[in-house]
Amino acid sequence: MIETLVWIALALGLVGVYLSWTAGRLDRLHSRMDAARAALDAQLVRRASVVLEVATSGVLDPASALVLYEAAHAARQAEEEHREVAESELSQALRAVFADSGQVDALKAAPGGAEATEELAAAVRRVPMARRFLNDAVRAARALRRHRKVRWFRLAGHAPFPLAFEMDDEPPVDLAERP
Repeated sequence: MIETLVWIALALGLVGVYLSWTAGRLDRLHSRMDAARAALDAQLVRRASVVLEVATSGVLDPASALVLYEAAHAARQAEEEHREVAESELSQALRAVFADSGQVDALKAAPGGAEATEELAAAVRRVPMARRFLNDAVRAARALRRHRKVRWFRLAGHAPFPLAFEMDDEPPVDLAERP
């Protein structure tokens, strides 16, 4: 009888350790996801700020400057539920304005334009990387949260189900190719 109770206690202890380890892993994934979301947010704000700076520099033609300014302003002011759409529209505006390599060359030729072009190109390149890191973390957290043990024992607690950030982040070809 005692031997049976010891084996049951040992089995319950092992299950408890395993569930605790799984809950810790899920917590680390949620932390990684939060950090990746903050990094993406920082990159999106940086991109919008650089675009606003370029749009108000006076180097671009007025129509292009207005398109970029409105898209960047809308992206910075967007509510969380509309953020993906606003950021996608900024990406589309960037592609439309910088579809002509002459715009990139004109920006580069202006005083301080080489630095602005490099900063804009860097900001545009970093957004897809930050979004990829976030979506990878979301994918890993979703995969773990779909396991029965996580659902049955409610190891995720009250954390909301992770959502990926889906947006059009394709950079303008001429701008992305610049060093």
